[in-house]
This record gives sequence, C-alpha cells and structure tokens, in this order.
Amino acid sequence: MYSIEKAGQLADKVFQMWVKAPHVAHHAQAGQFVIIRIDEKGERIPLTISAVDGDSFRVIFMTIGKTTTHLAALRTGDHIQDVAGPLGKPSEMHRFGTCVLVGGGVGTASLPIIARALKASGNRVIGIAGARNAGLLILEDEMSKACDELLISTDDGTKGFHGFAADLLKQVMARERVDAVWIIGPAMMMKVTCEVTRPAGIKTFVSLNPVMVDGTGMCGSCRVIVDGETKFACVDGPEFDAHKVDFNMLMGRLRTYQPEEKESLERYNAHICACKGGDHHA
Repeated sequence: MYSIEKAGQLADKVFQMWVKAPHVAHHAQAGQFVIIRIDEKGERIPLTISAVDGDSFRVIFMTIGKTTTHLAALRTGDHIQDVAGPLGKPSEMHRFGTCVLVGGGVGTASLPIIARALKASGNRVIGIAGARNAGLLILEDEMSKACDELLISTDDGTKGFHGFAADLLKQVMARERVDAVWIIGPAMMMKVTCEVTRPAGIKTFVSLNPVMVDGTGMCGSCRVIVDGETKFACVDGPEFDAHKVDFNMLMGRLRTYQPEEKESLERYNAHICACKGGDHHA
C-alpha cells in the first residue's frame, strides 16, 4: 500500500496528489509515468509523473470516469493499492539551446519536471501554458519558477494572450531562435501546434496518451503509428517526434474511448475556421 502524502484540487475537475513511493521517486526522470491501481478491484490507469520530492512523487489528473473520480475523492492519509513505475522512456535531455514547453489544459502538469531537467542541462526554457479560460490554468507559479519566461494564453481571453498556445508559439519563433519544443495536451492541440514548428524544422516532441492497460508493451492497446511504423507508447514512448506521428490514427482511437477528445477537436476546428475566415482575435 502507498500512502497519499497530500491531495487537493487545482482547478475545475483537475486534482493533484502526492504519493509516497520511494522506488518511483528515487528513479523517476522527466517524461516518465506510473500506472496506479486504487484497490484490488480497481482498473489500472497511467498518470504522468509531474514532480518528485524526496520519497514522494506527484500526479495531476482530470476527473473523467469512475476511477479518476474515485481517485479525486481520496485524501491525505488514504492509501493506494499499487504503483508501478517509473515507466516509459525519459525525455531526451541535452543542451539544445532555447527550448519552448507548450502545455494545453491539464497537459501543463507534465511540464515542470521537464523544465527543471532542461534547465539543469544548461538550456534556456520558455513555458507556454494554455487553457480554455483562466479558471482552468494550473501550476502558474511553479512554471514561472521552473522557466526563464512563462507565457499564458486562454481561448476566451480571461487571462494572458487571447488565443491558442499555438499562436503564442508562433510569436516566440518570430522574435528569436528556438532549438527544441515540447508539446503536451489533447491530441488535436498537439497536432495543430506541432505544425507551427514543422516548416522551420525545429525538433519537436509530443507526449502521447493512447488507451493503455499493462504498461509493458504486452497488450498492444497503446499502439500508435510513428514514421509509418507501429510503436507502443508505454515502452517506445510516451514521447515521440511530433512530425512523425500519425495523429489521425491516434485521434480516431481516442475518440472511441475518451469523449473529451471530441470536445477538443471541435474547439480547434472552430479556431482554424475562424483563422481562415479572418475573424480570429489574433
């Protein structure tokens, strides 16, 4: 059993939890994840490692179904049955130069640990945190401390730049050289945003979130197509070269199991249509 050291709500339907698990905390690297099971009858769910402190690690999640709702109801002092990890390949880390980290919604949860690792490798780090509205922004203070600069965007303009994170990324690229980019968020957000860096040939990473069961590559449920080849996000990823990912295949599978991906698709399609029509606020 693994004790919950701290738990609380960050935004609407978004929660954080610190779990004491030395075998994870002492070995976790940026970009990796864990699979947890609340009790012996519960399902296994993958969650990205957002931060590490001593013997504990933090996960941040959105309540979507039965298991995440149950998880959000747990409090400090409660316990989780199983924690497997750290799993997946760590983020690629070396001295790139200027790196931009782009988070969409709860995807921002994955960025602090990456930002700190990049800074430790001698990089300049610019963070971009985007959300539908100001009430859904998370980890602003933490990201401000982890990055050299933090930019904020909201779809409705309630805080920061009035527009999408992709628009802010364009602005950063227009003002200075960017050497590497990480994009983490809904699949449609990642697909749209990585097209900003493609023409410039900037090395771009995305962290994929397909349906996952065992986390060891045995079940095959997390298969994705990268550069025309089948890969398993749990063991070959979860980070991949953004410009080689078949996002259409990924989104087709996600929409079958994750209704929130359909909502994300509709929002980004509306954004693209507005831009083409010349009515966009940017």
